[in-house]
Amino acid sequence: MATGRTHRPATRSRGIPEATVARLPLYLRALTALSERSVPTVSSEELAAAAGVNSAKLRKDFSYLGSYGTRGVGYDVEYLVYQISRELGLTQDWPVVIVGIGNLGAALANYGGFASRGFRVAALIDADPSMAGKPVAGIAVQHTDELEKIISDNGVSIGVIATPAGAAQQVCERLVAAGVTSILNFAPTVLTVPDGVDVRKVDLSIELQILAFHEQRKAGEEAAQDAAQADATAPAPPPIRANRGSSDGGAGRSSAGADATASAGSRAASAGTRAPSGSTRAASGAAARDNKGPDGDVPAVMPA
Repeated sequence: MATGRTHRPATRSRGIPEATVARLPLYLRALTALSERSVPTVSSEELAAAAGVNSAKLRKDFSYLGSYGTRGVGYDVEYLVYQISRELGLTQDWPVVIVGIGNLGAALANYGGFASRGFRVAALIDADPSMAGKPVAGIAVQHTDELEKIISDNGVSIGVIATPAGAAQQVCERLVAAGVTSILNFAPTVLTVPDGVDVRKVDLSIELQILAFHEQRKAGEEAAQDAAQADATAPAPPPIRANRGSSDGGAGRSSAGADATASAGSRAASAGTRAPSGSTRAASGAAARDNKGPDGDVPAVMPA
């Protein structure tokens, strides 16, 4: 089997977009699961659902590989596994060094998925002298003083950095100077590399922060929905009535007073009509005396 030094994947020379390259491992994982279940063919819709993409995008991605499937049948699973593996460079052996054998580095060294996908852990390297010679995942840890020699002897072109953030840039520079051209960075920092060196960053805390953002947004949406639902099901409020003890009461009393005044005026007017005043009665008496007859008791003119 060839090593990583003798061959580089041809994805860039064939003009495959980076977004498509990033999705190829997703397709390969889904196809590998189908292959293990002895599924011979798969439709674009089924494979797209398993990979978490839409079927139109999947068909477009596969067209870059020259694979178009068969109408009414779908894609041949084993052939697609081979096509994608070849395009990703997984049909050969890729020796990898892991620098920084703390908890994370040790966990990576023990991960069995590397070997099954064509990545052989060639060496484990750490700056702590007390770690030198200790076996981790069946491999003896070596000191960073030997980094350049290890890379040269094993033909390493892929390095994994699992050091603290403060040491990551220096380790990166040493890896690049020794000939490493691809780096997987687990350190929580941004690395500066020259042209021609590819860096992939994995920051678990950032991924968790993104998930926390989505959880907070979902919680806010649920709270808003619950509030809207509660408003929709709540009984209608009673109509607003006048407060008798406040200004409306004063207005009521004023109205009552006005009514009483008007009523008194009406009674006075009525009384004036019914009972003439003293002057009126005197005038009436004088007129009556003037109208007496010769006898003084009987009017000169009798009513008809």
